[in-house]
Amino acid sequence: MRIDVLTLFPQMFEGPFSESILRRAVDQGSVELVLHNIRDYSSDKHMKVDDYAFGGGAGMVMQIEPIARIIDQLKGERSYDEVIYLTPDGQTLKQGLVNQLSLKGNLILLCGHYKGVDQRVRDNYVSLEISVGDYVLTGGELAAAVLVDAVVRLIPGVLSDETSALSDSFQDNLLAPPVYTRPAEYKGWKVPEVLLSGHQAKIDQWREEQALARTRKLRPDLLED
Repeated sequence: MRIDVLTLFPQMFEGPFSESILRRAVDQGSVELVLHNIRDYSSDKHMKVDDYAFGGGAGMVMQIEPIARIIDQLKGERSYDEVIYLTPDGQTLKQGLVNQLSLKGNLILLCGHYKGVDQRVRDNYVSLEISVGDYVLTGGELAAAVLVDAVVRLIPGVLSDETSALSDSFQDNLLAPPVYTRPAEYKGWKVPEVLLSGHQAKIDQWREEQALARTRKLRPDLLED
């Protein structure tokens, strides 16, 4: 998989993309993460990429020209499955959508800033708009990092134990059950006996019951879905 990220602040990705699972995925060739500074595609001598909104109003708007130049260039080099714009008014990111995107080949992620991008970008270039929650961030960079992390960890070979992702929260519209490790007792707090029994069928049943109970208590809306 190749993911091209279009941003005004590529340095914001240096930490997330150079550590942990994402670093491993890049090093082993499971994913290619390419950052593009939108300012590099500006025709303005000062690398300006924003302007006032037609009709007035507070805040600046990202111009269509530099964004269009990048996307046109990238699409001239290879095909892309989706051009994704990270925006608060997009489709809410959920595990089902993450699963779908993990099966794609090439993705473009556009990080907005200021009051957003010229609507013509959204109308003519963007194929999918995604929100990471009902709140507003300074820009789309953190949202893009979240999306990349969620997608890349599902690519075969990225996780050392590929079955681990199957038991993640939200995979079956359920929260994950409680987990424990050594020691079996600490300050009088004990691990449930069933997990120490070695009886896998009973353990699986306990985990299913716990996942359902936890979801019913903490996120009953998932059961409605």
